[in-house]
Amino acid sequence: MQTLHTERLTLRMANEKDAEFVLALYNTSDFIQFVGDKQIRSEADASRYIEDKILAMHKEFGVCLLVVEEATTGEKLGVCGLIKRPELEAYDIGYGFKPSAYGKGYGYEAGQAVITYAQQQPHIDELVAITTSDNQGSQALLNKLGFTYIKVQDAISDKVDLLLYQMSLASEPI
Repeated sequence: MQTLHTERLTLRMANEKDAEFVLALYNTSDFIQFVGDKQIRSEADASRYIEDKILAMHKEFGVCLLVVEEATTGEKLGVCGLIKRPELEAYDIGYGFKPSAYGKGYGYEAGQAVITYAQQQPHIDELVAITTSDNQGSQALLNKLGFTYIKVQDAISDKVDLLLYQMSLASEPI
């Protein structure tokens, strides 16, 4: 994916220099609870994850999670981008931010940039998103971005469901 720019953010491809950040972000309690434990326990694990998951997805599908940085300071805030999951036909918008970035509109701003990018790709006519039933913040963000709740995709436990959201990007016939 190309680098994306917004008023406050830069979304760029991950590289080996992001290993320390990926290690920290992917081990926050919220990330583990709401996204999952990716078993990243060291910078070496994070480097492998960047190479084997993020960059490999880009090589195979042309999409991946991008590192989200504050444009003026370069502070790394999170990840946001498109994911191609084998179990889903549509491209999936994914994101995760460090807790200090919560409540500042970064998720919305980064999400809008990724949606705009997707709209410019002729082969992408819909996006989906997955979140958990206990992640109220993510559900609110998806609704604000214009996604529609579709169904319970899967039951994770007796208390938490995996929810599927969808957004059509196809232009209406004239």
